[in-house]
Amino acid sequence: MTRSPEGDAGAHDGGESFVALLQRRARSEPSRVFARFDGLALTFADLDRQSDALAAEIRRRGIARGERVAVMMRNALPVLALIIGLAKAGAVWVPVNPRQRGAGLRYLIENSAPSLVFADAGAVADLEAAGVEAGRIVAHEEGASALDAILSGPAEFNEASPSADDLFAVMYTSGTTGQPKGVRVSHAMLAVAADGAAIVSDAKPGDVLFVWEPLYHIGGAQLLVLPLIRDVTLAMVPRFSAGQFWDEVRRERATHIHYLGGILQILLKQPPQDHDREHPVRVAWGGGCPPETWEPFRRRFGVQIHECYGMTETSSIATCNIAGPVGSVGQPLPWFDLRIADAGGQPVGPGSRGGIELRAKRPGALFEGYFNNPQASAAAFRGAWFSTGDIGSLDAAGNLFFHGRASDSVRCKGENVSAWEVEHVAAQHPAVEDCAMIGVPNGLGDEDIKLFLKPKPGQTVDFAAFSAWLGGQLAPYQMPRYIAVIADFERTPSERIMKHRLPKSTTGCWDRADATPSQPSTASLPQ
Repeated sequence: MTRSPEGDAGAHDGGESFVALLQRRARSEPSRVFARFDGLALTFADLDRQSDALAAEIRRRGIARGERVAVMMRNALPVLALIIGLAKAGAVWVPVNPRQRGAGLRYLIENSAPSLVFADAGAVADLEAAGVEAGRIVAHEEGASALDAILSGPAEFNEASPSADDLFAVMYTSGTTGQPKGVRVSHAMLAVAADGAAIVSDAKPGDVLFVWEPLYHIGGAQLLVLPLIRDVTLAMVPRFSAGQFWDEVRRERATHIHYLGGILQILLKQPPQDHDREHPVRVAWGGGCPPETWEPFRRRFGVQIHECYGMTETSSIATCNIAGPVGSVGQPLPWFDLRIADAGGQPVGPGSRGGIELRAKRPGALFEGYFNNPQASAAAFRGAWFSTGDIGSLDAAGNLFFHGRASDSVRCKGENVSAWEVEHVAAQHPAVEDCAMIGVPNGLGDEDIKLFLKPKPGQTVDFAAFSAWLGGQLAPYQMPRYIAVIADFERTPSERIMKHRLPKSTTGCWDRADATPSQPSTASLPQ
C-alpha cells in the first residue's frame, strides 16, 4: 500500500496485506473507533481480537489458505471482524447478496465452490436449496449466535500475514445485463481501492464517512481499509433509506456521504425541507451523478460533488473529478493510463466516442482475471489494456465523459440507442422517480424501445403527455414505443437496476404506435 497524500495513519509495506497494518494500529491505538454500526462502536483492538478469533476458527475447521468462504450477510459489526478474519487466515472471501436465491444463488455457489458459508439465519433455507450442506453453513442472527460465539472465543492466531499478491476475494459483478462474473480481487487491489477512496472523498483527520453501501459490493468493501490509512471513522447503517437518510447522517455527525446509481436523484426528489442544509456533510462522493442533478443537489444540500468512475475490475475507482467540469467523471488516478479506443483498438481523439480502456501503472490496480472463466478473462484485455465495456469520450483537457455501457443499447430504426441517454432524459420528468429502458423484438430485424417508469409517490403519469414531452428532447429514433409502470425495480447491491429481470412482454403497455388514449399510471408490472 502506498502512503496516502494526507492524513497518513502509518507506513505500510507494499508487500504486505492490510491486515498487518490493522495489527499495528490495534497495538498503537487500541481504543480508537474503527467503525460504528447504528451507533454501536467497534475499536481497533476489538476488531483485531475478534478477527484473530475468527481466523483461528477457520483454521480449526481445516480450511487452508486459498480456500473460499462465502458470506451471505447484511451489514453488521460482526461482518467486519468476519471479513478481516478471513483475510488473516488467507481464506478467500466470496461475498453474496443475502437477497439472492434460486438459480442465481445456485450459480454463485457452484462457480465459487466455497468450503464454508456464513449466512444470516433467513438465508439458510435458500442456501440449502442451492445445494449447500447444512454442516457447511454457520448461521447468524441478532443476539446469541454461532458467529458471536466464534468472535468472542480464544484469539490465538499468530500466522504470518498474507502477501499483497494473495487472493483476498472473489467478488461477483452486479449482473445488471447478464450472468455475473467473479472478479479476482487481491489484497493489493483492496489497498488500491482504499487509496482511491481517500483521494476522491478528500477525507481529513477526524472525518466520519457515512456507509449505507453493502460490504458485499466493492463500493462498501473499499472502505474496510480506509480507517487504517486515514484517521477517519466509518458510520454504518443497515441499508439505504431515502426517507431516513438525512436524519441518520445528522445522528452520526457524518462529514461524507457516498452515492452510486440513482441515489442522488432519489434524494433530490424527496420533498424539500426547511432543514435540508442542517447537516455536517461536506462532500458527496461516488459515481453516477448526471449533469442535471449535480448543481441542483449542490445548491439544495450545500455539499461538494466529487464524481468518479470505475468498477470492481479496476480496484473500484479509476478516475475522479474533484474540481473539473460538471458532468465529467474526471481524469485517471495516478496508477492508471486511460484511452478511448475504436472497435479495432486504435485510440481516438478528443470529442470522439469509443470504448473506455485502462492500463495499470501500479501493481494490483487491475484484476488478473475472472474466477473459473478464462474466456471472459481473455476477452476483457487488449494486450495490457483492460476494455471496460463502457463508452466514453475525452475533452481537450483530458477529462473523461461517460456515455453508458456498450452492451446497454438498443438497435432501433437502424440506429444504436444508448439506454443511458434516454433514461437520463426521462428521469428529469417531475412525475418520475426512476426509470429503465430495454429493447423488445419487433419482428423487423431490430428492436423497439420499452421504457419502465417508477412514478414518484402520489404521482400519476399521463402517458401521451409524457411521450410528447420526451419528443421535445429525444431524437425520433430514441423515442420509446412502449411505456410500462412498475411499483419498484429489482436492484443490485449498488442500487443499479437489474435490467435482465425486466419482462420484454408488451401486453398491457401504453403503445405510442397505436396512439392509445392517455391512461393514468397504476403501480403494476405487465407480465
